[in-house]
Amino acid sequence: MAQLQVIVLDDTQALFVRAAEEIVHVSGESICTHGQFTLCLTGGNTPADVYSLIASRFHLSVDWNAVHLFWGDERCVPPEDPASNYAMAHRTMLSRLGLDQSQIHRIRGEDDPEVAAAEYEGELREFFSLGAGEFPRFDLLLLGLGDNVHIASLFPGLPAIHETSRLAVAVEVDAPQRKRITLTPPVLNSAARVMFIVSGRNKAEAVKAALEGPRDVDRYPAQIIGANQGEVMWLLDKPAASLLSHSK
Repeated sequence: MAQLQVIVLDDTQALFVRAAEEIVHVSGESICTHGQFTLCLTGGNTPADVYSLIASRFHLSVDWNAVHLFWGDERCVPPEDPASNYAMAHRTMLSRLGLDQSQIHRIRGEDDPEVAAAEYEGELREFFSLGAGEFPRFDLLLLGLGDNVHIASLFPGLPAIHETSRLAVAVEVDAPQRKRITLTPPVLNSAARVMFIVSGRNKAEAVKAALEGPRDVDRYPAQIIGANQGEVMWLLDKPAASLLSHSK
């Protein structure tokens, strides 16, 4: 069973710092243990601030030569498009780190969605040397949380919520940039560590539904997460955690 932690920080700045510290900690532990750090990034405004902090204040705390970066999902737009998750990570972090292109494993949102999903799956299988029925094990996988309790691009009611064999799939969602590519639940749950980073009072109802609502992954996709033999950490600021029961 996954080990679950829910950590509430006083404000957004404290949240950003704690998230960056956790990423740095896991990077050092992973590199010490097996010589590299595989980090799966997420999109959103809160992670953007965390990435900026990592590229500035924490830049020298990570052995970047041993880091490989992946993405949990992508909008089907070119990599320079402002809506691209890759573009956000490049603007806030990658452009300031000087990584080799071989360390950056982006989803090709500019390609046909089905083709891009298959190509990303192939890249994951090759990088992690996966056999049939195996899933990649990221050292750390970051997640945000949508107002509708979605994670990555697994929105309420999507058939992809119940995918059990594919690593990445093309989906169409009820949101801007409707066509997207997302990792699947078994990939998300195979990570050694999953870390949610959620801020703001506007996310409080989604946080409560994910952590305390009735079990219904079709309605609350974030409830999918229960990392297999891994750790799940929720980092929240006080406004995001404001509707949780005192037991949390």
